[in-house]
Amino acid sequence: MKQPIGYSSKPTAGDARSTEAWALGEASRRLALAAKADDQGASLREALRLNQRLWSIFQAALMEPNCPLPQEIRQNVLVLSVMVDRHILQRLGDLDGSKIQPILDINRAIAEGLAQKPATPADAAARPAPVPTSTAGTEPARPIMRVSI
Repeated sequence: MKQPIGYSSKPTAGDARSTEAWALGEASRRLALAAKADDQGASLREALRLNQRLWSIFQAALMEPNCPLPQEIRQNVLVLSVMVDRHILQRLGDLDGSKIQPILDINRAIAEGLAQKPATPADAAARPAPVPTSTAGTEPARPIMRVSI
């Protein structure tokens, strides 16, 4: 059975960040529903292709010479997009809905970042500086890739 096309919500008009966050959320919602569908993978294939198209749009926008994002953020999101591409292609190959979690996690993390209002310089100045803490006797910190959009 084919999944309904209807949207569960709509993006805020005129706000690109809100629209991008909404698109990622909607793509994730459809992917999660499709993974549970009993239709020999037809819905999953359609949802994976939607995710692939969405990430292709992001990739193209990030490669534009006039992209307003800082170079480091552009590179980080492009690295994520390659990971998403790899997972999508693997899932298109096997149509195993039980293995879509990495795609959902990345979509949702980026959507959450986009949904937050960017900090202004005044906000940063008003925040107190972090207090250093002792790390003696603990494991060394592992590097974490942080992406903020």
